This record gives sequence, C-alpha cells and structure tokens, in this order.
Amino acid sequence: MALSKKMLEFAERSSWIRKMFEEGAKLKGEFGAENVFDFSLGNPDLPPPPQFIPALQEIIEEEAPGIHGYMPNPGYPAVRDAIAAQISKEQNFTVHGAEMLMTCGAAGGLNVVLKALLDPGDEVVILAPFFVEYNFYVDNHGGVTRIVRTAEDFSLDLPAIEEALTAKTKAIIINSPNNPTGQVYSAEELATLGEILAKAGKKFGTTIYLIGDEPYRKIVFDDLEVPSIFKADKNTILVSSYSKDLSLPGERIGYIAVHPEITDKAPLLGSMALANRILGFVNAPALMQRVVAKLQGSAVDNAIYARRREVFCRILKEAGYEFVPPKGAFYLFPKAPIEDDVKFVALLQEEKILAVPGRGFGMPGYFRLAFCVDDAVIAGSAEGFRKAMAAAKAL
Repeated sequence: MALSKKMLEFAERSSWIRKMFEEGAKLKGEFGAENVFDFSLGNPDLPPPPQFIPALQEIIEEEAPGIHGYMPNPGYPAVRDAIAAQISKEQNFTVHGAEMLMTCGAAGGLNVVLKALLDPGDEVVILAPFFVEYNFYVDNHGGVTRIVRTAEDFSLDLPAIEEALTAKTKAIIINSPNNPTGQVYSAEELATLGEILAKAGKKFGTTIYLIGDEPYRKIVFDDLEVPSIFKADKNTILVSSYSKDLSLPGERIGYIAVHPEITDKAPLLGSMALANRILGFVNAPALMQRVVAKLQGSAVDNAIYARRREVFCRILKEAGYEFVPPKGAFYLFPKAPIEDDVKFVALLQEEKILAVPGRGFGMPGYFRLAFCVDDAVIAGSAEGFRKAMAAAKAL
C-alpha cells in the first residue's frame, strides 16, 4: 500500500470516538435520534453568548482598507492586546500582547508550541487519562511521549511525574479543567509541579516547559476558580481556545501566551510565529480574531452545564456507578463495572447509550460521557444505565 504505515496505525489508535460516532449514526437511523442517548462527542451544544451576533455583524459591516489582507504571523496587534488584558486578569499575572500569538484553535496552538520546542527524540510528559490527540501532536514534531498516570481521584501524581523526568524531557502538558475527567488541579499541586520541573531542569542542565491546555477554564462548578498556571513556573506556555467558553468550536480560534519571564522568550516567540506559518495555519482566522477581541469576559451560561452535571451524577450514582464528580469541563469519567471497558461500552450500546472507552484516553477500565447534550438526553438515559449495570453484574 502506498499510504503511510504510521498514519494507518494512528487512524486505528484514534478511532474510538469516530467509531462511536458512526455507531450512533447507525442507531439513530434505525431507532430514531430521540431514542438514542449519545454522550460520545465533546461538541458544545449551547449557543454562543448573546453578545456574539452583534459583534459579528459589526465586524462584517466594517469597510476599512486592507481589512481582509495579510496580517503579522502572531495575529492583529490590537486583538492580542485585548486578549492579553483578559489573560492578565484570569492568570493574576501581567501579560502583554507581544507575549502571545493568535492560533487556529488550541490544537493549532499546541502544534505550534511543540514545533518550536522539540528536536527529534525529545520527550514530552502527558498525564493519563489524556486528550486523545496529545500523542499525535508530539509525534508530529519528532517527539516521544512519556505517559504518567494521575492519582486515584485524577489529581497530579507528583512523585510519579518527578520520576518520569529525564535529560531528554522538554515539556509536560497539563489539561485543567481536564478532558476526560473534569478534574481541576489545585494551586498547591501546580506550585509543587513548578518546583519539580525547576529542580529537574537544574539537575539535567535543561529547561523543562510547562504547557497548560486550558480551553475549559471558564466551565467550572461550585464557585471554583481555576488557579493561575503562570504562578506555578516561569517557564510556562498557556494554550487555549474559544471553542468551549464561547461555543465556537467550528471557528477554530485560539491563542498561545507565554510567561513574561520565560527562558529564551524572544527566540521562542519568533520560532512560534514562524511555526504558525510553515505548519500551514497562516494565520488564525482574521474575522474571528476581531470578533473575539470584542467578547473578552463573555462566556456561555455555565449554569446549564452545572445543572446537567447534577442530574447526570444523580442518575449514575443511583445506578451504582463509581465516579469522581467533575469540578469543571462537561465530562464524566466513571469506572466500568467490569474490567473490559470496551465490552461494557458495548453493553451500554445495547441500551442505545453511546460512550467512549477509557482506553481511548490512555486509561482502560473507565469510560467517558460528554454531557454537552440536551437535558432530555441525560434524563432519558437513566433506565439504560441501570440495565447495563445489571447486565454487567450478571456476567
């Protein structure tokens, strides 16, 4: 076959969410969409905040010369200044527009960062369970992932992280609030992690960068505040997007921001600006850059996700499932009642419930449920979860 063997292998490894999506389409065609309970995709269903449409219309009606022309690789300076001001409030740390870049979503941003950092064979620590594409992003740029499991409650296993660091470690990626667990790492955990990375950097004579992937920062519950990652370590790179907090996943708009005191700041920013171009992302969408600049401080109605979390947790608890209630994002990651998570997901599918096996996120024995769906889908799934649990106990 003429195709890349690596890509064929990657397609097989990354196929769990796609497989469940395809199974869902089949079930919906057979039984009707209203009779299928699809929790497979993390595709936000809430509308953007009400300020979005007026901001979009205002931008569309602008007629300034060159408004659709090329821009600096890092993005429009005025947009970066506006977003840097908001980041400064959220991170409790002053960031300037010159210390950030606009990107094609957080995925584009992570690839830009890794392109700028990695030489072939460099290692990147990722924490299981992890967003399924981290492995592929690291491989895109010649890196190697070292996977470290989180603790039982999905908090950071700091001794395990310290043990995994080597002279080849270039970075660690953390995702908080987390997909798929909804865990939020505490300020104390982050501070200790920063100390561990700095200590290892001195030991090996290297710089180990802390990459924070934060697209769910504004989707948190119980009045929780996501701690500042910039307070943890000066060698921090923040990557985020507006896919979740503004419900704009299809617009592919995000950003990178670096700590003002980061090691090798000028060459790092220059390398990322170049990577933004040579990776083919050239540039973050011009229209959406200008729109999101007007929406700083806005977000979707988080109370809706909070309500869904409460209903879903009650349903699962009453059905006998073990899980850690999520502190943020819109996912639940329960333990499968049998060892084989794929087999249990098949039992759920018999009840027309679609979930994703935990092995797709690097942690077999669990399964992911996305509750960015209509309330009726969650409520209607209760009986199916009870039946699947009974079927698992009967095996």
